[in-house]
Amino acid sequence: MTPANLAATVLSAARAVFETRGLDASVLPETTTLERPRNPEHGDYASTLALQLGKKTGVAPRELAAALAEELGRQPGVKSVEIAGPGFLNIRLDAAAAGVLARDIVLAGAKYGQSDSLHGEKINLEFVSANPTGPVHIGGVRWAAVGDALSRLLRAAGATVGTEYYFNDAGSQIDRFARSLYASAKGEPAPEDGYGGAYIAEIATAVQAEAPDVLKESETGALETFRRVGVELMFAEIKQSLVEFGVHFDTYFNEKDLHDRGELQEALDRLRDQGHIFEADGATWLRTTEFGDDKDRVLRKSDGDWTYFAADCAYYLDKRKRGFDRIVIMLGADHHGYIGRMKAMAACFGDDPAVNLEILIGQLVSLVRDGEPVRMSKRAGTVITLEDFVDAIGVDATRYALARYSSDSPIDIDIEEWTRATKDNKVYYVQYVAARTANVARNAADVGLTRGEPAAFNPGLLSHEKENDLLKALGEFPAVVASAAELREPHRVARYLEDVAAAYHRFYDNCRVLPLGDEPITDLQRARLWLNDATRTVIANGLALLGVSAPERM
Repeated sequence: MTPANLAATVLSAARAVFETRGLDASVLPETTTLERPRNPEHGDYASTLALQLGKKTGVAPRELAAALAEELGRQPGVKSVEIAGPGFLNIRLDAAAAGVLARDIVLAGAKYGQSDSLHGEKINLEFVSANPTGPVHIGGVRWAAVGDALSRLLRAAGATVGTEYYFNDAGSQIDRFARSLYASAKGEPAPEDGYGGAYIAEIATAVQAEAPDVLKESETGALETFRRVGVELMFAEIKQSLVEFGVHFDTYFNEKDLHDRGELQEALDRLRDQGHIFEADGATWLRTTEFGDDKDRVLRKSDGDWTYFAADCAYYLDKRKRGFDRIVIMLGADHHGYIGRMKAMAACFGDDPAVNLEILIGQLVSLVRDGEPVRMSKRAGTVITLEDFVDAIGVDATRYALARYSSDSPIDIDIEEWTRATKDNKVYYVQYVAARTANVARNAADVGLTRGEPAAFNPGLLSHEKENDLLKALGEFPAVVASAAELREPHRVARYLEDVAAAYHRFYDNCRVLPLGDEPITDLQRARLWLNDATRTVIANGLALLGVSAPERM
Protein backbone atom coordinates (compact mmCIF):
# COMPACT_ATOMS: atom_id res chain seq x y z
CA MET A 1 0.00 0.00 0.00
CA THR A 2 1.47 3.35 -1.05
CA PRO A 3 1.13 6.48 1.10
CA ALA A 4 -1.28 7.80 -1.54
CA ASN A 5 -3.45 4.68 -1.27
CA LEU A 6 -3.44 4.90 2.52
CA ALA A 7 -4.28 8.61 2.42
CA ALA A 8 -7.26 7.81 0.21
CA THR A 9 -8.29 5.12 2.69
CA VAL A 10 -8.08 7.62 5.57
CA LEU A 11 -10.27 10.07 3.66
CA SER A 12 -12.75 7.32 2.80
CA ALA A 13 -12.93 6.40 6.49
CA ALA A 14 -13.59 10.05 7.34
CA ARG A 15 -16.48 10.16 4.88
CA ALA A 16 -17.97 7.07 6.51
CA VAL A 17 -17.65 8.64 9.98
CA PHE A 18 -19.26 11.87 8.79
CA GLU A 19 -22.17 9.98 7.25
CA THR A 20 -22.71 7.88 10.38
CA ARG A 21 -22.65 10.96 12.64
CA GLY A 22 -24.60 13.24 10.31
CA LEU A 23 -21.75 15.72 10.04
CA ASP A 24 -21.41 18.28 7.25
CA ALA A 25 -19.33 16.48 4.60
CA SER A 26 -18.63 19.74 2.73
CA VAL A 27 -15.79 20.51 5.16
CA LEU A 28 -13.93 17.35 4.12
CA PRO A 29 -10.88 18.08 1.94
CA GLU A 30 -10.57 16.52 -1.51
CA THR A 31 -7.22 15.03 -0.54
CA THR A 32 -5.22 14.48 2.60
CA THR A 33 -1.56 13.77 3.30
CA LEU A 34 0.28 11.51 5.70
CA GLU A 35 3.57 11.93 7.50
CA ARG A 36 6.21 9.41 8.44
CA PRO A 37 6.81 9.59 12.21
CA ARG A 38 10.43 10.16 13.15
CA ASN A 39 10.10 7.54 15.85
CA PRO A 40 9.18 4.13 14.32
CA GLU A 41 7.46 3.22 17.60
CA HIS A 42 4.77 5.76 16.69
CA GLY A 43 3.67 3.70 13.70
CA ASP A 44 4.25 3.64 9.97
CA TYR A 45 2.27 6.79 9.13
CA ALA A 46 0.60 9.65 10.98
CA SER A 47 -2.49 11.67 10.08
CA THR A 48 -3.59 15.06 11.44
CA LEU A 49 -6.98 14.92 9.71
CA ALA A 50 -8.95 14.78 13.01
CA LEU A 51 -7.13 17.90 14.24
CA GLN A 52 -7.90 19.73 10.99
CA LEU A 53 -11.59 18.85 11.08
CA GLY A 54 -12.25 19.29 14.81
CA LYS A 55 -13.00 23.02 14.75
CA LYS A 56 -14.92 22.80 11.48
CA THR A 57 -17.29 20.16 12.85
CA GLY A 58 -17.55 21.27 16.47
CA VAL A 59 -16.43 17.78 17.54
CA ALA A 60 -13.46 17.45 19.88
CA PRO A 61 -10.44 16.30 17.83
CA ARG A 62 -9.74 13.30 20.08
CA GLU A 63 -13.36 12.20 19.86
CA LEU A 64 -13.25 12.51 16.08
CA ALA A 65 -9.89 10.72 16.04
CA ALA A 66 -11.38 7.84 18.02
CA ALA A 67 -14.18 7.43 15.49
CA LEU A 68 -11.71 7.58 12.63
CA ALA A 69 -9.42 5.06 14.31
CA GLU A 70 -12.32 2.63 14.76
CA GLU A 71 -13.35 2.96 11.11
CA LEU A 72 -9.76 2.74 9.82
CA GLY A 73 -9.13 -0.36 11.90
CA ARG A 74 -11.72 -2.20 9.79
CA GLN A 75 -9.94 -1.42 6.53
CA PRO A 76 -7.92 -4.16 4.78
CA GLY A 77 -4.19 -3.78 5.29
CA VAL A 78 -4.44 -1.62 8.42
CA LYS A 79 -2.96 -3.47 11.37
CA SER A 80 -3.70 -0.91 14.08
CA VAL A 81 -4.51 2.75 14.71
CA GLU A 82 -3.54 4.61 17.87
CA ILE A 83 -4.56 8.07 19.04
CA ALA A 84 -1.81 10.33 20.30
CA GLY A 85 -1.75 13.79 21.82
CA PRO A 86 -4.68 16.07 21.01
CA GLY A 87 -5.86 13.91 18.10
CA PHE A 88 -3.01 12.51 16.00
CA LEU A 89 -3.64 9.17 14.33
CA ASN A 90 -0.67 6.78 14.29
CA ILE A 91 -1.30 4.07 11.72
CA ARG A 92 0.43 0.72 11.31
CA LEU A 93 0.06 -1.46 8.24
CA ASP A 94 0.20 -5.23 8.28
CA ALA A 95 3.21 -6.75 6.55
CA ALA A 96 1.25 -7.97 3.54
CA ALA A 97 -0.24 -4.54 2.84
CA ALA A 98 3.19 -2.93 3.06
CA GLY A 99 5.03 -5.63 1.14
CA VAL A 100 2.76 -5.71 -1.90
CA LEU A 101 4.30 -2.41 -2.92
CA ALA A 102 7.48 -4.22 -3.98
CA ARG A 103 5.57 -6.17 -6.61
CA ASP A 104 3.60 -3.12 -7.74
CA ILE A 105 6.77 -1.10 -8.29
CA VAL A 106 8.48 -3.81 -10.33
CA LEU A 107 5.40 -4.33 -12.49
CA ALA A 108 4.99 -0.57 -13.02
CA GLY A 109 8.63 -0.28 -14.13
CA ALA A 110 9.56 3.06 -15.67
CA LYS A 111 6.04 4.39 -15.02
CA TYR A 112 6.39 4.17 -11.25
CA GLY A 113 6.55 7.69 -9.87
CA GLN A 114 4.53 9.26 -12.65
CA SER A 115 1.24 11.00 -11.92
CA ASP A 116 -1.36 13.31 -13.42
CA SER A 117 -0.94 16.00 -10.74
CA LEU A 118 -0.15 18.62 -13.41
CA HIS A 119 -2.33 17.15 -16.13
CA GLY A 120 -3.81 19.81 -18.37
CA GLU A 121 -1.03 22.33 -17.83
CA LYS A 122 0.80 23.41 -20.96
CA ILE A 123 4.16 24.81 -19.90
CA ASN A 124 6.88 26.49 -21.91
CA LEU A 125 10.19 26.06 -20.10
CA GLU A 126 13.05 28.26 -21.26
CA PHE A 127 16.51 27.71 -19.85
CA VAL A 128 20.21 28.22 -20.61
CA SER A 129 19.60 30.67 -23.51
CA ALA A 130 23.25 31.73 -23.42
CA ASN A 131 24.28 34.27 -26.05
CA PRO A 132 26.14 32.66 -28.98
CA THR A 133 29.24 34.72 -28.25
CA GLY A 134 31.12 31.96 -26.42
CA PRO A 135 30.85 28.47 -24.92
CA VAL A 136 28.21 27.72 -22.25
CA HIS A 137 29.67 29.08 -19.02
CA ILE A 138 29.29 27.79 -15.47
CA GLY A 139 25.99 29.57 -14.78
CA GLY A 140 24.50 28.14 -17.96
CA VAL A 141 25.73 24.69 -16.95
CA ARG A 142 23.65 24.91 -13.77
CA TRP A 143 20.56 25.84 -15.72
CA ALA A 144 21.23 23.07 -18.24
CA ALA A 145 21.24 20.49 -15.44
CA VAL A 146 18.38 21.95 -13.40
CA GLY A 147 16.25 22.96 -16.37
CA ASP A 148 16.48 19.59 -18.06
CA ALA A 149 15.70 17.81 -14.79
CA LEU A 150 12.73 20.09 -14.24
CA SER A 151 11.39 19.38 -17.73
CA ARG A 152 11.54 15.65 -16.97
CA LEU A 153 9.79 16.17 -13.64
CA LEU A 154 7.00 18.27 -15.14
CA ARG A 155 6.35 15.63 -17.77
CA ALA A 156 6.38 12.89 -15.12
CA ALA A 157 3.70 14.88 -13.29
CA GLY A 158 1.51 14.93 -16.38
CA ALA A 159 2.18 18.40 -17.77
CA THR A 160 2.64 19.09 -21.48
CA VAL A 161 6.06 20.71 -21.69
CA GLY A 162 7.91 22.53 -24.46
CA THR A 163 11.59 23.19 -23.72
CA GLU A 164 13.09 26.20 -25.39
CA TYR A 165 16.44 27.88 -25.95
CA TYR A 166 16.23 31.58 -26.85
CA PHE A 167 18.97 32.25 -29.34
CA ASN A 168 19.96 35.92 -29.09
CA ASP A 169 21.38 36.55 -32.56
CA ALA A 170 20.61 40.27 -32.70
CA GLY A 171 22.08 43.21 -30.85
CA SER A 172 25.32 44.80 -29.70
CA GLN A 173 26.79 41.65 -28.11
CA ILE A 174 26.78 39.93 -31.49
CA ASP A 175 28.40 43.01 -33.02
CA ARG A 176 31.22 42.82 -30.46
CA PHE A 177 31.58 39.10 -31.16
CA ALA A 178 31.96 39.76 -34.90
CA ARG A 179 34.54 42.50 -34.28
CA SER A 180 36.49 40.15 -31.99
CA LEU A 181 36.57 37.45 -34.68
CA TYR A 182 37.63 39.98 -37.29
CA ALA A 183 40.44 41.28 -35.09
CA SER A 184 41.68 37.77 -34.36
CA ALA A 185 41.70 36.85 -38.06
CA LYS A 186 43.87 39.92 -38.74
CA GLY A 187 46.22 39.04 -35.90
CA GLU A 188 45.14 42.05 -33.85
CA PRO A 189 44.18 42.14 -30.15
CA ALA A 190 40.50 41.93 -29.27
CA PRO A 191 38.60 45.22 -29.11
CA GLU A 192 38.40 46.78 -25.66
CA ASP A 193 34.76 45.72 -25.31
CA GLY A 194 35.26 42.47 -27.23
CA TYR A 195 35.69 38.82 -26.35
CA GLY A 196 38.94 37.01 -25.60
CA GLY A 197 39.94 33.40 -25.12
CA ALA A 198 41.32 30.71 -27.37
CA TYR A 199 37.85 29.88 -28.71
CA ILE A 200 37.74 33.25 -30.54
CA ALA A 201 40.83 32.30 -32.54
CA GLU A 202 39.33 28.85 -33.21
CA ILE A 203 36.05 30.29 -34.52
CA ALA A 204 37.86 32.96 -36.54
CA THR A 205 39.95 30.26 -38.22
CA ALA A 206 36.83 28.19 -38.90
CA VAL A 207 35.10 31.20 -40.50
CA GLN A 208 38.10 31.72 -42.78
CA ALA A 209 37.96 28.05 -43.76
CA GLU A 210 34.35 28.50 -44.86
CA ALA A 211 34.92 31.93 -46.43
CA PRO A 212 38.59 32.01 -47.58
CA ASP A 213 38.31 35.49 -49.08
CA VAL A 214 36.70 37.11 -46.07
CA LEU A 215 39.69 39.36 -45.30
CA LYS A 216 39.63 40.64 -48.88
CA GLU A 217 36.15 42.04 -48.36
CA SER A 218 35.44 45.55 -47.17
CA GLU A 219 35.41 45.93 -43.40
CA THR A 220 31.61 46.13 -43.47
CA GLY A 221 31.35 43.01 -45.59
CA ALA A 222 33.94 41.11 -43.56
CA LEU A 223 32.20 41.95 -40.30
CA GLU A 224 28.90 40.72 -41.70
CA THR A 225 30.54 37.45 -42.77
CA PHE A 226 32.19 36.97 -39.41
CA ARG A 227 28.91 37.77 -37.75
CA ARG A 228 26.79 35.39 -39.81
CA VAL A 229 29.18 32.45 -40.10
CA GLY A 230 30.73 32.95 -36.66
CA VAL A 231 27.38 32.90 -34.90
CA GLU A 232 26.34 29.77 -36.81
CA LEU A 233 29.57 27.99 -35.83
CA MET A 234 29.45 29.13 -32.21
CA PHE A 235 25.84 28.13 -31.79
CA ALA A 236 26.44 24.74 -33.44
CA GLU A 237 29.18 24.18 -30.87
CA ILE A 238 26.86 25.22 -28.02
CA LYS A 239 24.17 22.84 -29.23
CA GLN A 240 26.63 19.99 -29.57
CA SER A 241 28.04 20.51 -26.08
CA LEU A 242 24.50 20.48 -24.66
CA VAL A 243 23.63 17.29 -26.54
CA GLU A 244 26.76 15.63 -25.16
CA PHE A 245 25.57 16.78 -21.72
CA GLY A 246 22.25 15.01 -22.35
CA VAL A 247 20.18 18.17 -22.87
CA HIS A 248 17.89 18.34 -25.89
CA PHE A 249 15.57 21.28 -26.59
CA ASP A 250 12.26 21.04 -28.40
CA THR A 251 12.74 24.50 -29.87
CA TYR A 252 15.67 26.78 -30.62
CA PHE A 253 14.13 30.20 -31.07
CA ASN A 254 16.01 32.95 -32.92
CA GLU A 255 15.55 36.50 -31.69
CA LYS A 256 16.21 37.69 -35.23
CA ASP A 257 13.03 35.93 -36.36
CA LEU A 258 11.00 38.21 -34.12
CA HIS A 259 12.41 41.21 -36.00
CA ASP A 260 12.12 39.64 -39.44
CA ARG A 261 8.49 38.58 -38.91
CA GLY A 262 7.40 41.95 -37.53
CA GLU A 263 6.48 40.47 -34.16
CA LEU A 264 7.88 43.39 -32.19
CA GLN A 265 5.46 45.72 -33.94
CA GLU A 266 2.66 43.22 -33.36
CA ALA A 267 3.44 43.15 -29.64
CA LEU A 268 3.55 46.94 -29.49
CA ASP A 269 0.17 47.16 -31.25
CA ARG A 270 -1.31 44.64 -28.83
CA LEU A 271 -0.01 46.61 -25.85
CA ARG A 272 -1.32 49.82 -27.39
CA ASP A 273 -4.75 48.23 -27.74
CA GLN A 274 -4.58 47.35 -24.04
CA GLY A 275 -4.03 51.05 -23.30
CA HIS A 276 -0.53 50.83 -21.79
CA ILE A 277 1.58 52.58 -24.47
CA PHE A 278 2.57 56.24 -24.38
CA GLU A 279 4.99 58.48 -26.26
CA ALA A 280 7.58 60.69 -24.54
CA ASP A 281 10.89 62.28 -25.59
CA GLY A 282 10.45 60.87 -29.08
CA ALA A 283 10.38 57.30 -27.77
CA THR A 284 7.62 54.72 -27.32
CA TRP A 285 7.10 53.55 -23.73
CA LEU A 286 5.24 50.79 -21.89
CA ARG A 287 3.60 51.97 -18.67
CA THR A 288 4.77 49.09 -16.48
CA THR A 289 4.65 51.13 -13.28
CA GLU A 290 0.90 50.55 -13.23
CA PHE A 291 1.69 46.94 -12.37
CA GLY A 292 4.43 47.33 -9.80
CA ASP A 293 7.56 47.96 -11.90
CA ASP A 294 9.95 50.54 -10.50
CA LYS A 295 9.92 52.57 -13.73
CA ASP A 296 8.26 52.61 -17.14
CA ARG A 297 10.12 50.86 -19.96
CA VAL A 298 11.14 52.04 -23.42
CA LEU A 299 10.10 49.74 -26.26
CA ARG A 300 11.29 51.84 -29.19
CA LYS A 301 13.98 54.47 -28.86
CA SER A 302 13.84 57.93 -30.39
CA ASP A 303 16.15 56.78 -33.21
CA GLY A 304 13.67 54.08 -34.17
CA ASP A 305 15.66 51.14 -32.81
CA TRP A 306 13.91 48.53 -30.73
CA THR A 307 15.05 47.81 -27.18
CA TYR A 308 15.85 44.39 -25.75
CA PHE A 309 12.72 44.69 -23.67
CA ALA A 310 10.63 45.06 -26.81
CA ALA A 311 12.00 41.70 -27.97
CA ASP A 312 11.16 40.24 -24.55
CA CYS A 313 7.57 41.41 -24.98
CA ALA A 314 7.31 39.98 -28.49
CA TYR A 315 8.84 36.68 -27.40
CA TYR A 316 6.44 36.33 -24.49
CA LEU A 317 3.48 37.04 -26.77
CA ASP A 318 4.78 34.52 -29.31
CA LYS A 319 4.86 31.79 -26.64
CA ARG A 320 1.35 32.58 -25.50
CA LYS A 321 0.13 32.51 -29.13
CA ARG A 322 1.61 29.03 -29.44
CA GLY A 323 -0.81 27.87 -26.76
CA PHE A 324 1.36 27.76 -23.66
CA ASP A 325 -0.60 28.62 -20.52
CA ARG A 326 2.40 29.07 -18.27
CA ILE A 327 5.72 30.56 -19.31
CA VAL A 328 8.60 29.50 -17.07
CA ILE A 329 11.92 31.29 -17.58
CA MET A 330 15.16 30.43 -15.79
CA LEU A 331 17.55 33.34 -15.34
CA GLY A 332 20.89 33.88 -13.65
CA ALA A 333 21.47 35.79 -10.44
CA ASP A 334 22.44 38.93 -12.39
CA HIS A 335 18.92 39.06 -13.89
CA HIS A 336 17.03 39.44 -10.61
CA GLY A 337 15.99 42.95 -11.63
CA TYR A 338 14.12 41.53 -14.62
CA ILE A 339 11.39 39.98 -12.52
CA GLY A 340 9.45 43.19 -11.86
CA ARG A 341 9.44 44.39 -15.45
CA MET A 342 8.60 40.96 -16.87
CA LYS A 343 5.71 40.45 -14.45
CA ALA A 344 4.42 43.93 -15.27
CA MET A 345 4.74 43.20 -18.99
CA ALA A 346 2.57 40.08 -18.63
CA ALA A 347 -0.04 42.15 -16.79
CA CYS A 348 0.05 44.75 -19.57
CA PHE A 349 -0.89 42.00 -22.04
CA GLY A 350 -3.90 41.21 -19.85
CA ASP A 351 -2.44 38.07 -18.31
CA ASP A 352 -2.22 37.14 -14.64
CA PRO A 353 1.51 37.28 -13.79
CA ALA A 354 0.98 34.87 -10.91
CA VAL A 355 -0.47 32.27 -13.28
CA ASN A 356 0.96 32.83 -16.75
CA LEU A 357 4.56 33.82 -16.01
CA GLU A 358 7.04 32.25 -13.64
CA ILE A 359 10.65 33.39 -13.34
CA LEU A 360 13.21 31.26 -11.53
CA ILE A 361 16.51 32.79 -10.46
CA GLY A 362 19.63 30.65 -10.10
CA GLN A 363 22.51 31.63 -7.87
CA LEU A 364 26.23 31.43 -8.56
CA VAL A 365 28.27 28.25 -8.89
CA SER A 366 31.98 27.85 -8.20
CA LEU A 367 34.21 24.95 -9.19
CA VAL A 368 36.71 24.33 -6.38
CA ARG A 369 40.02 22.46 -6.27
CA ASP A 370 42.11 22.10 -3.08
CA GLY A 371 39.74 24.50 -1.36
CA GLU A 372 40.35 27.27 -3.90
CA PRO A 373 38.03 28.38 -6.71
CA VAL A 374 39.05 27.37 -10.22
CA ARG A 375 38.95 30.82 -11.73
CA MET A 376 39.33 30.49 -15.47
CA SER A 377 39.05 28.17 -18.39
CA LYS A 378 42.00 27.16 -20.53
CA ARG A 379 39.85 27.75 -23.60
CA ALA A 380 37.45 30.52 -22.70
CA GLY A 381 40.02 32.56 -20.80
CA THR A 382 37.75 34.26 -18.28
CA VAL A 383 35.03 31.78 -17.30
CA ILE A 384 34.54 28.08 -16.57
CA THR A 385 32.69 26.32 -19.38
CA LEU A 386 30.48 23.26 -19.65
CA GLU A 387 33.38 21.30 -21.10
CA ASP A 388 35.63 22.34 -18.19
CA PHE A 389 33.02 21.12 -15.72
CA VAL A 390 32.54 17.77 -17.45
CA ASP A 391 36.29 17.27 -17.88
CA ALA A 392 36.72 17.85 -14.15
CA ILE A 393 34.08 15.51 -12.70
CA GLY A 394 32.14 13.86 -15.57
CA VAL A 395 28.63 14.26 -16.97
CA ASP A 396 26.75 12.27 -14.29
CA ALA A 397 28.48 13.96 -11.38
CA THR A 398 28.03 17.41 -12.92
CA ARG A 399 24.33 16.92 -13.53
CA TYR A 400 23.72 15.38 -10.11
CA ALA A 401 25.83 17.93 -8.22
CA LEU A 402 24.08 20.89 -9.84
CA ALA A 403 20.58 19.43 -9.47
CA ARG A 404 21.17 18.35 -5.85
CA TYR A 405 20.96 21.86 -4.41
CA SER A 406 18.16 24.39 -4.43
CA SER A 407 18.81 26.65 -7.41
CA ASP A 408 18.36 29.77 -5.29
CA SER A 409 21.43 28.85 -3.19
CA PRO A 410 25.04 29.54 -4.22
CA ILE A 411 27.12 26.36 -4.33
CA ASP A 412 30.76 25.29 -4.47
CA ILE A 413 31.45 22.09 -6.40
CA ASP A 414 34.56 20.43 -4.99
CA ILE A 415 36.38 18.47 -7.69
CA GLU A 416 37.97 16.02 -5.24
CA GLU A 417 34.68 15.29 -3.49
CA TRP A 418 32.75 14.60 -6.70
CA THR A 419 35.39 12.32 -8.20
CA ARG A 420 36.00 10.23 -5.07
CA ALA A 421 34.66 6.65 -4.98
CA THR A 422 33.26 7.00 -1.46
CA LYS A 423 29.90 7.58 0.18
CA ASP A 424 30.80 11.26 0.56
CA ASN A 425 30.38 11.51 -3.21
CA LYS A 426 26.58 11.52 -3.33
CA VAL A 427 26.19 10.52 -6.97
CA TYR A 428 28.56 7.59 -6.38
CA TYR A 429 26.59 6.68 -3.25
CA VAL A 430 23.30 6.51 -5.17
CA GLN A 431 24.71 4.92 -8.32
CA TYR A 432 26.41 2.28 -6.17
CA VAL A 433 22.96 1.11 -5.05
CA ALA A 434 21.85 0.94 -8.69
CA ALA A 435 24.85 -1.28 -9.42
CA ARG A 436 24.50 -3.34 -6.25
CA THR A 437 20.83 -4.14 -6.90
CA ALA A 438 21.72 -5.19 -10.45
CA ASN A 439 24.53 -7.35 -9.10
CA VAL A 440 22.19 -9.04 -6.64
CA ALA A 441 19.80 -9.81 -9.50
CA ARG A 442 22.63 -11.27 -11.60
CA ASN A 443 23.89 -13.43 -8.75
CA ALA A 444 20.35 -14.58 -8.02
CA ALA A 445 19.95 -15.71 -11.61
CA ASP A 446 23.26 -17.60 -11.38
CA VAL A 447 21.99 -19.70 -8.45
CA GLY A 448 18.52 -20.21 -9.92
CA LEU A 449 16.73 -17.67 -7.68
CA THR A 450 13.95 -15.85 -9.50
CA ARG A 451 11.09 -13.67 -8.31
CA GLY A 452 8.56 -16.16 -9.63
CA GLU A 453 5.12 -15.31 -10.93
CA PRO A 454 3.54 -12.16 -9.46
CA ALA A 455 0.58 -14.19 -8.22
CA ALA A 456 2.92 -16.39 -6.16
CA PHE A 457 4.55 -13.43 -4.41
CA ASN A 458 3.97 -13.51 -0.64
CA PRO A 459 4.26 -9.88 0.56
CA GLY A 460 3.57 -10.84 4.17
CA LEU A 461 7.04 -12.37 4.39
CA LEU A 462 8.61 -8.91 4.20
CA SER A 463 8.16 -8.27 7.91
CA HIS A 464 11.69 -7.33 8.98
CA GLU A 465 12.11 -3.82 10.35
CA LYS A 466 14.66 -2.91 7.64
CA GLU A 467 12.39 -4.29 4.94
CA ASN A 468 9.57 -2.16 6.26
CA ASP A 469 11.78 0.94 6.35
CA LEU A 470 12.84 0.39 2.74
CA LEU A 471 9.26 -0.20 1.60
CA LYS A 472 8.13 3.03 3.25
CA ALA A 473 10.94 4.92 1.54
CA LEU A 474 10.07 3.43 -1.87
CA GLY A 475 6.41 4.28 -1.36
CA GLU A 476 7.17 7.98 -1.08
CA PHE A 477 8.60 8.28 -4.59
CA PRO A 478 5.40 9.37 -6.43
CA ALA A 479 4.73 12.10 -3.87
CA VAL A 480 8.34 13.30 -4.04
CA VAL A 481 8.17 13.54 -7.84
CA ALA A 482 4.85 15.40 -7.74
CA SER A 483 6.03 17.89 -5.13
CA ALA A 484 9.39 18.43 -6.86
CA ALA A 485 7.53 19.24 -10.09
CA GLU A 486 4.97 21.48 -8.40
CA LEU A 487 7.63 23.42 -6.45
CA ARG A 488 10.17 23.44 -9.34
CA GLU A 489 12.75 21.80 -7.07
CA PRO A 490 14.62 18.86 -8.65
CA HIS A 491 16.93 18.74 -5.64
CA ARG A 492 14.12 17.02 -3.70
CA VAL A 493 14.54 13.97 -5.93
CA ALA A 494 18.31 13.82 -5.36
CA ARG A 495 17.97 14.08 -1.59
CA TYR A 496 15.21 11.45 -1.64
CA LEU A 497 17.39 9.03 -3.62
CA GLU A 498 20.10 9.39 -1.00
CA ASP A 499 17.57 8.39 1.67
CA VAL A 500 16.52 5.37 -0.39
CA ALA A 501 20.17 4.42 -0.87
CA ALA A 502 20.73 4.54 2.90
CA ALA A 503 17.61 2.43 3.53
CA TYR A 504 18.74 -0.13 0.96
CA HIS A 505 22.20 -0.45 2.49
CA ARG A 506 20.60 -1.16 5.88
CA PHE A 507 18.29 -3.73 4.28
CA TYR A 508 21.22 -5.36 2.45
CA ASP A 509 23.26 -5.61 5.64
CA ASN A 510 20.42 -7.17 7.66
CA CYS A 511 18.30 -9.16 5.22
CA ARG A 512 20.12 -11.69 3.09
CA VAL A 513 18.64 -12.16 -0.38
CA LEU A 514 20.80 -14.98 -1.78
CA PRO A 515 21.01 -18.48 -0.30
CA LEU A 516 24.30 -19.54 1.30
CA GLY A 517 26.05 -22.53 -0.18
CA ASP A 518 23.61 -25.36 -0.83
CA GLU A 519 20.76 -23.82 1.13
CA PRO A 520 17.38 -24.34 -0.55
CA ILE A 521 15.74 -21.30 -2.10
CA THR A 522 12.87 -20.01 0.01
CA ASP A 523 9.82 -17.86 -0.60
CA LEU A 524 11.36 -15.24 1.70
CA GLN A 525 14.34 -14.94 -0.63
CA ARG A 526 12.00 -14.61 -3.59
CA ALA A 527 10.10 -11.86 -1.77
CA ARG A 528 13.35 -10.08 -0.96
CA LEU A 529 14.37 -10.27 -4.62
CA TRP A 530 11.15 -8.45 -5.48
CA LEU A 531 12.16 -5.78 -2.95
CA ASN A 532 15.69 -5.62 -4.33
CA ASP A 533 14.39 -5.14 -7.87
CA ALA A 534 11.83 -2.59 -6.72
CA THR A 535 14.68 -0.57 -5.25
CA ARG A 536 16.57 -0.63 -8.52
CA THR A 537 13.42 0.53 -10.32
CA VAL A 538 13.03 3.53 -8.02
CA ILE A 539 16.72 4.43 -8.11
CA ALA A 540 16.82 4.14 -11.92
CA ASN A 541 13.60 6.16 -12.34
CA GLY A 542 14.81 8.86 -9.96
CA LEU A 543 18.23 9.16 -11.58
CA ALA A 544 16.58 9.31 -15.00
CA LEU A 545 14.58 12.33 -13.84
CA LEU A 546 17.91 14.03 -13.10
CA GLY A 547 19.40 12.92 -16.42
CA VAL A 548 21.88 10.65 -14.62
CA SER A 549 22.66 7.04 -15.52
CA ALA A 550 21.87 4.03 -13.31
CA PRO A 551 24.86 1.75 -13.97
CA GLU A 552 24.56 -2.01 -13.71
CA ARG A 553 28.21 -2.35 -12.74
CA MET A 554 30.68 -0.08 -10.97
